[in-house]
Order: sequence, then structure tokens, then C-alpha cells
Amino acid sequence: MSEPNPSAPASGVPNTPNAPQAEPPPTRMLFLGDESLAEGFSVIGFETYPNPPASEVDRVFRELRAARDKAFVIVDDAVMSMDVDHLKRVRREGGRIVVIAVPPLSAPPVLSSEVAERLASMFGSANLMQPTATKDST
Repeated sequence: MSEPNPSAPASGVPNTPNAPQAEPPPTRMLFLGDESLAEGFSVIGFETYPNPPASEVDRVFRELRAARDKAFVIVDDAVMSMDVDHLKRVRREGGRIVVIAVPPLSAPPVLSSEVAERLASMFGSANLMQPTATKDST
């Protein structure tokens, strides 16, 4: 009778460095938002959902969560401001699904975020916009 091999895993399958490893599933890349942006994201390989209604946004995020997919999701400001349960849940939980927002092409740039809004509520927006003096600026 042979002795068990201490270097073999409990499954009985030998642990060899050259054995093919299962690759993790790729991270899905999605864009949900304005049709004028969707075409560009499609060209670079994103799944696109142009001008989605709130129900479609909710369905997409519900399916991502249910499938436990890793995803990088870009939404436009209009989608980010929708009252969508599964989008809110994904943003609150963090983890496998990363969501960022982009502004519309036709609007002037507005640099704002939830962090900036929180800081403004704590310190006042006027204090955030004041330049700070440095030793080089005197």
C-alpha cells in the first residue's frame, strides 16, 4: 500500500506549476447614457445602453449583481441622478462593480462630486474655492 503524498492537494489532483489555470472571467465594461457618447464607447469595446430608461438601468445593475460579474460601468450624469434601486445599491456596496459618471458633451464642465458636496456642507463652498497661499506665491 502506498503512502499519501504530502505535496499533493486534498483533491488528489497533483499540483504542477505548468498545469493550465482557469482564467478569471474578464471584467465587463458597460456604458449607460446619452446616445452621443454611446457610439464612442462601443468603438472601444464597451457594451452600450443608449438613452436607457430607469427600468433598463435597474435591470442591468440587477443582472450584474445576480451574476456576480466584475464590471466597470460608466454612466452619464443623467443616469447617475436617476432614482434606481440597484444602481444605488451597487454604489453603496462597492466591490466587484465600479461605477463612475461622466458629464454630457454639450454641457460646460462642472467639477463636482459627492465628496466635494460633503466638504462644501462642512466648510462652506466659499472656503473650498479660496486659493491657498504657498511660500512660492508670495
